[in-house]
Amino acid sequence: MNHGDNNITVIDEEGNEQLCEILFTFDSDEFGKSYVLYYPIGEDDSDDEEIEIHASAFVPSEDTNDGDLQPIETEEEWDLIEEMLNTFLEEQDDE
Repeated sequence: MNHGDNNITVIDEEGNEQLCEILFTFDSDEFGKSYVLYYPIGEDDSDDEEIEIHASAFVPSEDTNDGDLQPIETEEEWDLIEEMLNTFLEEQDDE
């Protein structure tokens, strides 16, 4: 995974590169991981459709800014991510 300021390039199961925008990141002491929430750029053009938000665990490499995205494997992690996303979205609505 490469990432710039707010963009990351994600490679899907078929090996296609998809440019995505980072929604937000957070760290979890409970799971000892960092998480990144992102969505494919170009999918937010229509106001009618909800964007599909993806989430992955993020493991930074020690010597560069790059790192690896890893799948989220437990229900507890998904619950935490959903809670963080809901809080984030509520804060956006308040602004």
